[in-house]
Amino acid sequence: MYADAGAVVCSDRCGLEELIAPYTIAESVHGRLLLGGCWTRSWTTSWSFDGDEVVWPVRDLAAVPLLSSQPVRRFTWRARQRHRPGLQFLVSTSRHHGFESLEEQRLLLALDFLRVQEVLPQPFRLEFAHAEGRTEHTPDFLAVMADGSRWLFDVRPGHLIKELDALKFAASDEAAFASGWRYAVVTGWRRHVWSVLDALSAQRRHLDDPLRLQQEVLGGAAAAPVTFGELVRRTSLPAVARAHALHLLWHRRLGVDLGRPLDDDSMVWSAEEAGA
Repeated sequence: MYADAGAVVCSDRCGLEELIAPYTIAESVHGRLLLGGCWTRSWTTSWSFDGDEVVWPVRDLAAVPLLSSQPVRRFTWRARQRHRPGLQFLVSTSRHHGFESLEEQRLLLALDFLRVQEVLPQPFRLEFAHAEGRTEHTPDFLAVMADGSRWLFDVRPGHLIKELDALKFAASDEAAFASGWRYAVVTGWRRHVWSVLDALSAQRRHLDDPLRLQQEVLGGAAAAPVTFGELVRRTSLPAVARAHALHLLWHRRLGVDLGRPLDDDSMVWSAEEAGA
């Protein structure tokens, strides 16, 4: 799913909300949740710590030692399954993180681009009350962002969201809000964002620079925006400078519009703050 095809997405200062396709949970769905009285006490979350299940009411989520927890649900692999589970390495955390579909893998890569501090897959199981009874839901990820804020995520292509899914997402949204977290349902990406991030990620790991080409690239974009092709042609070794330019774009020391395809005509500029 794509949105806002004409919007400029500045890679050096964009946030997550500018990357993902927007999804809004209908008020009528929220209205089916039982939120009266002491609902934050009656709604519970189950976490896994060293193989033991520990239950916290929603009102006490701020006290959960998140970084000590393990996924509450195991990843499974079997013949002819439709989804594609696996492990994604994040430069930001220097670790592999589990995912259950290609859509989830894409979110992990985007979080790596945004310099996430930590990502917890299947962090807890939420049990909540609604007009028809009680239901359980396990969100896909809980992330601690670079600024310390916490985001809860569910990942589902928009055309696959059923009525029960929407109810579960609404419950996750309420639980996150009550805990001071943010919540998003990732149904897709703004047009071209994913393809550009995928291209930049090829050079996201440490890159030795004995010829100091990165300084040449940064200097070439310092005065004014320049096309990607011209930027690397100005260096002493253009073929190698391409890799370093991609590395600098991934690490947000240079900026480019993520809302259009990345090619030699893409405009590149110096980030507002080096290393921002």
